[in-house]
Amino acid sequence: MTDKTNVISINGTEYDTDSFNNEQKYVIAQIRDLQARFEVEKFKLDQTQVALKSFTSALLKSLEENNEEEIVSKKLAS
Repeated sequence: MTDKTNVISINGTEYDTDSFNNEQKYVIAQIRDLQARFEVEKFKLDQTQVALKSFTSALLKSLEENNEEEIVSKKLAS
């Protein structure tokens, strides 16, 4: 009986990786590593996007507050 942990599906066809040659096993290892790295980088990108949005919002809020202060200062000066 084939161990399901060694079975992968490629384009709808199941393959037992135990029957792969060394080159095929190496390529599978590369693909798995790249998939894992992709997920890590996507995680980092999501964090970066949230941080960028937060800093952009903070800058806009600060600029709006400065504009309001300038308007109040001008009104008090006149």
